[in-house]
Amino acid sequence: MATADTSQRILDIAERLVQTRGFNGFSYADIADALSVTKASLHYHFPAKADLGKQLIERYERNLLAALATIDSESRDAREKLRRYADIYADVLRNNRMCLCGMLAAEFATLPKPMREDVRHFFDENERWLAGVLQEGKRERSLKFSGSAADVAQAVLGSLEGAMMIARSYGDVSRFKAVCDRMLGDLEA
Repeated sequence: MATADTSQRILDIAERLVQTRGFNGFSYADIADALSVTKASLHYHFPAKADLGKQLIERYERNLLAALATIDSESRDAREKLRRYADIYADVLRNNRMCLCGMLAAEFATLPKPMREDVRHFFDENERWLAGVLQEGKRERSLKFSGSAADVAQAVLGSLEGAMMIARSYGDVSRFKAVCDRMLGDLEA
C-alpha cells in the first residue's frame, strides 16, 4: 500500500470517528482495527494523535474552501450561496455525522494547542466567506439584516453548528432544515 494512500485512509477513518464520536472518543487502536494494521504503522504516518488531528482539520478546511469556491463560481445570487452553504452542513448531518470542527469545538479545552488554533481558523474562514456573501447580498438588496455582516456571519455559523447538534440529538435532519429555512428566510429581502 502506498504511503500517501495509507495516510489518506487513516485520515478518512479518523474523520468519520471524530464526526461520530469526537476526538477523545477514539484511539489509534480503533483506526488500526479498521485498517487491519498495527498501531505502530499509524505512528509512522502520524507520530502523535495531535499530528493526526491537525492534519484532519487542515484537510477538512481545504475541502470546505474548495466547496465554497465552487459555490462562488456557480452562483451569483447571495441567497442561493447561503442556501448551498447550509446544504453542506445538511449533507454532513444526513450522513449521520457532525461538522468535524463543530465536534472539536465541543472538546476545545482538551485539544492540543495547535489543534485549537486550527479549529478557530476553520471558523474564521467560514465567517469571512459568509460576511462577504452577506455584504454582497445587502449591496444587491437581495438580503437584509441589521448590524455588521461579520456579526451576522457569526450568528449564521453558530446557528448552523447548534442546529446540527440539536437535530442529531433527535435523529431528525428536518429539525436542522427548519432552522435553516427560518434563519435564511429572515435574511431575504
